[in-house]
Amino acid sequence: MERKLLAVASGVCATVLVAGCGSGSSPSGSAASTPAGQPTRSGSHTTHTSAKPPKHTGASTTPTTSAAPASSAPATEFSPPGDIPDTQVYVPYAVPGTNLQVSVPQGWARSSQHGVVTFTDKLNSVGTQVVSRPTAPTVASARHSELPALASSVSKYAAGSVTSVNRQSGHAVLITYQQDSAIDPVTGKVVRDAVERYEFWNAGHEAIITLSGPVNADNVDPWRTVTDSVKWK
Repeated sequence: MERKLLAVASGVCATVLVAGCGSGSSPSGSAASTPAGQPTRSGSHTTHTSAKPPKHTGASTTPTTSAAPASSAPATEFSPPGDIPDTQVYVPYAVPGTNLQVSVPQGWARSSQHGVVTFTDKLNSVGTQVVSRPTAPTVASARHSELPALASSVSKYAAGSVTSVNRQSGHAVLITYQQDSAIDPVTGKVVRDAVERYEFWNAGHEAIITLSGPVNADNVDPWRTVTDSVKWK
């Protein structure tokens, strides 16, 4: 009887000892409580835990570069619409204080500055001016005197040609060139204009008819209508 009690007591002690030993170590495969970056031991092998990456704060570490400052020069539109419709109606206009009459597009806005009366609509314009001149202009005089004056006063001037042409009212000198228009207050852009400057002469007076519209606009017929209508009264 004493032997049986001794055997039972021995078994209980062994069980208690095993349970006590197990509570002091981490089971195989479980996470160790060793601080990050310090080695831990599993059996006979040594392993290392990885340090946690730094917490992302939302700030980018990518180097940034400053954007180049935008150019202050206005952008130029080279192919904007500008054809005058075939249905456009023309009405006679007597230039105040002169004996000149010319047909201009009906409904276009009229303005006057420095003796030049200008009719405009969208991107096109017709300018009229009469000045005193003792002799008739020629191709040679235009090249000698007028081209330098235009080159110094016209925005982004680009020379074209100087020729002699005939219209219904008679002979005229034609100067062609390109320029940048005034800045559009809405878009902030300028239009590249093709300009035709006609110089008619009669009895000591020169009539200057300046026609402008976007480069590549097909305004051949409208400009012919205007310049064929020039009359001296």
